[in-house]
Amino acid sequence: MSRSYEFLDHPAPIPFAHRGGAEGRPENSMAAFERAIDLGYRYLETDAHATADGVVVAFHDRTLDRVTDRSGVIARLPYGEVAKARIAGTEPIPRLEEILGSWPDARVNIDLKDAAVIGPLARVLHRTQAWNRICITSFSTRRLAQMRTRLPLFTDQDVCMALGPRGLMALRAKSYGGPTAKLVRLAATGVACAQVPYGLGRLPFVTEAFMAQAHDLGLKVHAWTVNDPAEMKRLLDLGIDGIMTDELTTLREIMSARGLWTGPA
Repeated sequence: MSRSYEFLDHPAPIPFAHRGGAEGRPENSMAAFERAIDLGYRYLETDAHATADGVVVAFHDRTLDRVTDRSGVIARLPYGEVAKARIAGTEPIPRLEEILGSWPDARVNIDLKDAAVIGPLARVLHRTQAWNRICITSFSTRRLAQMRTRLPLFTDQDVCMALGPRGLMALRAKSYGGPTAKLVRLAATGVACAQVPYGLGRLPFVTEAFMAQAHDLGLKVHAWTVNDPAEMKRLLDLGIDGIMTDELTTLREIMSARGLWTGPA
């Protein structure tokens, strides 16, 4: 049932730079992504919103307020206004196309943050022909379903996608003995991985049983956002397929010590 995706073609657990990392660079900025690349990361994680005139930007929040020197809802602002904002007062908000074009060998995990970004994102990926080096995820099962219906209009390639919240809950239920029919159907429609929190409060979300059920269905498991060294080691011991982190140097050191780091040192 497992399909082959170039995005997932990696000889060891995948280290993801979550929003570019948090080592002295503002989140989701070109400076942060460049720092991650310089550290040897080849997998970048980012979020995607569309401006009122359909420009896809790499930004986490729906509004500019939290991390920039401006305010307003991105989806209601033209790109010309969003482009004036500075993350942490210093860094412009990058267009997704800039990230894809600046590092053509990097693979990018893209989190759909609202429905308005679906069409513009499909057009960006069509222009850049980046289908084979991206994975699409979302906290909305509906947005992922809408994206899946759009993909055939732009490409005949299999595009790596992650389970939505309903699929994740079904997978977690299966690890406790629940049914698998829905998960089998999702896997058959191109869903290739489960991207999950490493824990819920003090309880682990990723367990040995969870990993076993995901792998039995042909799904890779990527955990976010893992900044604690002990948790990184626990997940690697379980056979995790990918770790998203803000602590780029820490994860690189732990993976290097285990002979799992495959990028430049």
